[in-house]
Amino acid sequence: MGDNRAKGVEYEKKAEKRLSGWGLFGSTHKFEDAAELFEKAGNAYKLAKAWDEAANVYIKLANCQLKLDSKHEAAAAYVDAANAYKKKPDSQAAVRMMIMAIQMFEDIGRLSMAAKHYKDIADIYEKEEDYPKAMEYYDKAADLYSGENVDSTSNQCKLKVAQYAAQLEQYDKAIAIYEAIAKHSMNNNLLKYSVKGYLLNAGLCQLCGNDDIKVENAIQYYQELDPTFSGTRECKFLQDLAAATAEVDVDKFTDVVKEFDSMSRLDQWKTTLLLRAKNALKNKEQNDDEDLT
Repeated sequence: MGDNRAKGVEYEKKAEKRLSGWGLFGSTHKFEDAAELFEKAGNAYKLAKAWDEAANVYIKLANCQLKLDSKHEAAAAYVDAANAYKKKPDSQAAVRMMIMAIQMFEDIGRLSMAAKHYKDIADIYEKEEDYPKAMEYYDKAADLYSGENVDSTSNQCKLKVAQYAAQLEQYDKAIAIYEAIAKHSMNNNLLKYSVKGYLLNAGLCQLCGNDDIKVENAIQYYQELDPTFSGTRECKFLQDLAAATAEVDVDKFTDVVKEFDSMSRLDQWKTTLLLRAKNALKNKEQNDDEDLT
């Protein structure tokens, strides 16, 4: 590793010397030579796991490529710098580098690449549990992927936005996404089997809105949207939950959840939403009891 670091230092010094030297054949050759040396330095630093030095040299490489008006290569260098910062780890520096890369990719019309790196930024914020920021960048990625007709990846990003919107109690936003993706998936033979899951998620978000009429109307709409939904366990689950909520019956609500969970294990996201709905129902039950006394 020490040898690799030394090689990196040597290549970097040669590149700097080349940049500061007099350009006998014009500045283009100077920047081309320096770029080649900076790239070798970056590879050596990566082998040495010298992430700070690697990131720094890739930024220098990006600057050389910009002097050569090679925006694609500059963007790739910024991505390499971001990856080095991720290894360090320095997530905010990585995000800054990726945003620089995205600007380059957008300038040259490489929108799928820009979308990929928006998604990479969202992944960073997701790991840090900064869900508003994760939503923001998944949203940006989804828009670009959709514009490039990469619908499956666009939908994956939108589903992430819906997931975190619900966690942050932005239920209307989550519902709109789940319903739109369910509708979009109806006529696709590969996606139509996922529709009942999207409608279930939308229905659980409806339950958290504490509006019995809206829940009832939503379930009816989902049955009209997908004629097969009526016969599913997911539909019955929503109907039974809606009935327990309308009757303000916490015990019945709990029994319905237990029964469904025994057949189809509920994940953490659904459990969280159901717990919120149950707690709201408990409060309503207590208030009703107080009104009677």
